[in-house]
Amino acid sequence: MKFLIAGLGNMDKEYLGTRHNIGFDVIDEIAGKLQVTFTTANYAHIAYASYKGRKIVLIKPTTYMNLSGKAIKFWLQKENVKIENLFVVLDDLNLPFGKIRIRPNGSDGGHNGLKDIQENLISSNYARLRVGIGNTFPKGRQVDFVLGKWNAEELKLLNQIKVLAAESCLSFCFAGIQNTMNMFNSRSITAE
Repeated sequence: MKFLIAGLGNMDKEYLGTRHNIGFDVIDEIAGKLQVTFTTANYAHIAYASYKGRKIVLIKPTTYMNLSGKAIKFWLQKENVKIENLFVVLDDLNLPFGKIRIRPNGSDGGHNGLKDIQENLISSNYARLRVGIGNTFPKGRQVDFVLGKWNAEELKLLNQIKVLAAESCLSFCFAGIQNTMNMFNSRSITAE
């Protein structure tokens, strides 16, 4: 069986270490765990891995967050991966920092990356992992917050969050969506 795990983010250096790029960070965490490296190909940085007998294609689209659908559609078709074996990792303002939520499908929830994926795939029936970034910003400062760097308190927990999210991605490939939701949706990383 083959799976496509796609992290959402923006490639430019100015976006490194920002909340909006947590999707890329989780993909990097998986690549490190599985000891694979990325090459640049059509619309994405891509790495191939295997885990417990499953073939996994990891991608970080180079199309910018809001145009991620083009890259995901291309690699689903090129690698002949079924839509039910797609797992998209993204940031979520509506979840508290440290919380992750896995869903088998759903709306874009106002996230432009998901909106573009839905438009390109003509479907919202794909699994996604939302990584909570919180919403502790003053009114009207949402963009600055999302595109801002993690603060010192967040950085203390960030590695644990990335590890938890990466484990849930691998669980999706091995144990399936339902078991993964049961195992991970109740978990969160919080300060002691």
